[in-house]
Amino acid sequence: MKYSGWPESGELVVGKIDEIEDFGVFVDLQEYEDKRGLAHISEVASGWIKNVRDHVSEGQIAVCKVLDVDEDAQQIDLSIKDVNDHQRSEKIQEWKNEQKADNWMELAFGEDIDGDAYTAIANDLLSVHPTLYEAFKESAIHGAEAIDGSGLNDDDIEAIVDTARENVSVPYVNVTGYVDLENPTASGVDGVRSALSAGEGNGEVPDEVDLDVTYVGAPEYRIQVQAPNYKTAEAELEASAQRAITAIENEGGTGSFHRERHTDDE
Repeated sequence: MKYSGWPESGELVVGKIDEIEDFGVFVDLQEYEDKRGLAHISEVASGWIKNVRDHVSEGQIAVCKVLDVDEDAQQIDLSIKDVNDHQRSEKIQEWKNEQKADNWMELAFGEDIDGDAYTAIANDLLSVHPTLYEAFKESAIHGAEAIDGSGLNDDDIEAIVDTARENVSVPYVNVTGYVDLENPTASGVDGVRSALSAGEGNGEVPDEVDLDVTYVGAPEYRIQVQAPNYKTAEAELEASAQRAITAIENEGGTGSFHRERHTDDE
């Protein structure tokens, strides 16, 4: 998605160097429609510069800092030297992420989506998330609720969520805990099985969470949770354990939760 407006002073922008002169370099801004800036030779690199081409080349992708914008004169002054390595790396990654999001928009709504429709959907997503990439990433993790309040209709939301879940690589975390379940009552093993089913969520675990309960050794059972972040993972782990404990207690048995596996000599 290319912005139709102007960058702001102090903003970091991605550009392609498309012309080199003795006095500086012209940069085609990749994130803005029909916008071109100039980095004066004094802003290309620190120190005295004998030959600009020793520092940049045509076709090079560069991260620049916007020094000044004069809309009346159609002029954007840039600096390449004022961007450090960390800023450059972060900005390039952000730009690449937005290129991915552009591709996902086409996958969701078709390559022939017209500009006005694209912009309308994009603006709705940007009303609830800072970038399109973030909107798709959150949709992959949390589903439709990630873009509630965006103003999009149900069909558009479904298209975004489906596309996100098919294409976005989401980092996950894993946590593990254990429950001891004992049932000396008449329901016996059946009561324990009911408690394990309760621990597994009975189909009520959120879509973005994988939860598995496995046998370790009587009376111990392992609960493993995979989720997008530790807060969610820990909450689901504790909820799973509590469901299992409540269920076994309802059968007349006992249950307890612990984080470390019991060893044979304990």
